[in-house]
Amino acid sequence: MGQPGLDNRHRDKDGEISRKHGNTLIGTLRKIYGYGFAARFPATTKLSDALADMDDRSLHQLVHDHQGGHLAHKISANE
Repeated sequence: MGQPGLDNRHRDKDGEISRKHGNTLIGTLRKIYGYGFAARFPATTKLSDALADMDDRSLHQLVHDHQGGHLAHKISANE
C-alpha cells in the first residue's frame, strides 16, 4: 500500500489523476501552478512518472483542482 498522503489519504488512491492526466508534462503544470511545482523534476517529465514522488504541496494543488473538477480545464487551457 502507498505512503499516507494528504489528509491521511494514500497516494495510490489518487491514481485517477494519473489515468486521466498522466501524459501531461510537468512543464505544462508549471504554467498553471508556478515554477516551483514539482521542482525536482524536469519540465519534460510526464505527470504519471512524477506523481508517486511528488512533494506534498504540488500533490495537494493537483488533488484540490481534480476534486473540484477544475484540473482538466486548466490543463487544456495551458497545453
